[in-house]
Formats: sequence, C-alpha cells, structure tokens
Amino acid sequence: MNGLSSLIKRRAIELGFDACGIAPSALLEEDRKHYNFWIQKGNHAEMHYLERHADVRPDPKRLVEGAQSVISVLFNYYPGEQVSKNKVKIAKYAIGKDYHLVIKQKLSQLMQWIEEVTGISGSRIFVDTAPVFEKRWAQKSGLGWIGKNTCLINKKSGSFFFIGEIMTTLELEYDQPEKERCGNCSKCIEACPTGALSEPYSLDARKCISYLTIEHKGEFSPEIPSDFNNFIFGCDICQDVCPWNRFSKPHDKSELIISGGPESLSDEDWFNIKPSEFSKTAKNSAIKRAGYKNICRNLKHNFPGSVSF
Repeated sequence: MNGLSSLIKRRAIELGFDACGIAPSALLEEDRKHYNFWIQKGNHAEMHYLERHADVRPDPKRLVEGAQSVISVLFNYYPGEQVSKNKVKIAKYAIGKDYHLVIKQKLSQLMQWIEEVTGISGSRIFVDTAPVFEKRWAQKSGLGWIGKNTCLINKKSGSFFFIGEIMTTLELEYDQPEKERCGNCSKCIEACPTGALSEPYSLDARKCISYLTIEHKGEFSPEIPSDFNNFIFGCDICQDVCPWNRFSKPHDKSELIISGGPESLSDEDWFNIKPSEFSKTAKNSAIKRAGYKNICRNLKHNFPGSVSF
C-alpha cells in the first residue's frame, strides 16, 4: 500500500513514539540458532519461561497468521543527568510508570488507527510480554543495532528507550536494516562489575545484576557476585558507559511521571521500608515485579548493617 507506511510512521510520532520503522515478516533462522545455543548454555538462569515457544519466537506467522509486516516503535525513557544523593540505585527505566501500561495503550491506539484506515483487522501488539525477538525486528526496521551489551542502540538517541511491535497482515513499504556500529569499542564489557558480559553480544543472566535483583528467587548463594554497585532493582552500568548514549536526551513523556514512586524515597526510607510502604511506592512502577521480599534481600546484599529488617 503505497504511502501507508509513511502515514503509519507519522501517526506513531503523533502518539508520542520517538521512532517507527517497518520490516518484512520473515523467519529469523540465525536468531533461532543463536537463541537456542544461548539457552543450552544455561545463560537464561532460572527464567525457564524462556525455554518455551522456541519454535514460535523466530516466526511472526506463528504469532499472527498471514503476517506480512512487523512495525517497530521506540519510546524514550531517559530521565536526564539527574544527580541523586541516594546511595540506593534503581534502573532508569523503573523510575517512572510501568512501561507495559504506557506502551500497550499507545500501540493499541496505533493499531486501531491502522485498522480504521485500511479496514483490515487481525493485527497484534507486543510489549515485552510475548515470545518475540523485539530487538532484532527493531534492527531490521532500521531503528538501531544490537550492541555488544545486547541492548538496541540508535545512532541518534542511544539506548534508553522501550521497544514495541505491531505484527500485521498488511504488506507495507520497508526500511533498510541498520548495520552494527560498535566497532572496536568494548567499554560495556569492561565496565560490567560481575562479568555478565564475558563476550560481545552475549549476556550471562546468572551474573547479571538486572536478573539477580529482579528475576532471581530466594537468597543469594556464595557463587553470586558480591558487587551490585548499590543497585536494588535492575542495572544501567553497561548503558551508562556506552559512547552512543552521549546522544541521549531527557524524555518529555508526562505519561511516565508518577508521584510517590521509587525516586521519592530517601536511603533512610529504603533501609526501613515496610510492606505497606513498598506496596504504595511500587503500585504503578515496574519495581513491583521484584516484590517486597526480594527488594529487602537486595538492600541487605548492597548495604549490610544499614537495613532494619
């Protein structure tokens, strides 16, 4: 449909997305091989749900019958160079409102607009909750490349953004895939304090601070790296050192701003936090995924002797 792709991209920007690209649906055979090898090595740690739907992940037509196109969008969440006096650290993406809620609503609006314009239904939206190789589709849509830290990197705005997709049966005009631009840089690998990035383009979740502070269940074993760099939820180290993030600009998304969220608490508040206070703070934030018990565990790990529980 000549011209429709441009209209879709324009509408995506009007809805608040920072970029939009489109790729033709295709079987991602190389990604399937890489992913299966990654699973076989045990790099997914205790995230056993990642073992499921291995045959679905690389094939859009297994997710949307007759899928012809994958529309990818980026949504900036970079909060800016805010200087916090807190020792307690939280990943930048979790400072604001839970992105699943924000992105899903906007993608639903975009999908509804597409269906109204074309009269064709049957599309499906994805926001980090289904077996989709979202970073690869964004790369094939020309929105960035997958860096050595395994994050999608955009040459104009760095890597602090969320990714979403719409898979559709519409045949559209397509963008050129972005080429890899990390070159000889290895700052992310060198900066990772736990060795989770032991080799380029591959992450070992068993050593990753983000995994350990969010997905890992139970207490930490002696084999768990001791240096979490004061992060109690997620981690930004491999992105903070990336030279491409010098292009990151603070977002202007009012939808992401919440009052009384994680950033409203002082170190003293965290060190003495009660279940009711955590529930109130985490209500609209992604930190609720970790839960009160694990947040307390993470605080004890980072600040032994400072917490009151």
